[in-house]
Amino acid sequence: MKNKIICGCDDAGKGPMLGPMILAGVSIEEDKIEKLKEIGVKDSKLLSPKQREEIYKKIIKIVKEYKIIKIRPKEIDEAVLSKTTNLNWLEADKMAEIINSLKADKSIIDCPSPNIIKFSAYVKNKLNVKTELVAEHKAERFFPVGAASILAKVTRDEEIEKIQKYIPYNIGSGYPSDPITKKFLKEHGHEYPDIFRKSWATYSRFQSNNSDKKDNLENTLELMT
Repeated sequence: MKNKIICGCDDAGKGPMLGPMILAGVSIEEDKIEKLKEIGVKDSKLLSPKQREEIYKKIIKIVKEYKIIKIRPKEIDEAVLSKTTNLNWLEADKMAEIINSLKADKSIIDCPSPNIIKFSAYVKNKLNVKTELVAEHKAERFFPVGAASILAKVTRDEEIEKIQKYIPYNIGSGYPSDPITKKFLKEHGHEYPDIFRKSWATYSRFQSNNSDKKDNLENTLELMT
């Protein structure tokens, strides 16, 4: 009996307003999936940063192949602001790219859309390889998807660390709800526009407030001349 190759695919960093979103995929022989369980693979959100980093190193030694795609803020903004696509379709495009690259017999993806049928159909239309596609919500319960979620999350954390290294202010986690990130945006956002997703409502409000301040200043200067 043929030892099937299984692919798992997941994302990290979809919600933050700064830094990239990461898509990761792994392919693994079906009879080796148990090894992922043995090393503690699960949804990355259930692991500490240290645990994720340790398991990451083990994952890449066990899997047949893996692929990681970094989607920069500019590309995210283009999708969000587009009239022909959106963030879910951008993610679907990247998932299809990963599946096409890994060429597994079966591909399991964590579906970011509430409409699994429509999302699956979109991904299938982008595939140029023969694979059994399975799309589910909370698919990290499948070990190949859990492994992909760990690769994606560790990579996302590394990208944030890289950004933090060249910025002398604490940027926080990057999430709009993070008080540190909000403080950084308010006080220094204008100094580092390239790291932000400008299509996010939080950034739009910041930009609007800054424009209002600029207009008020220009009006005041006009009155003084």
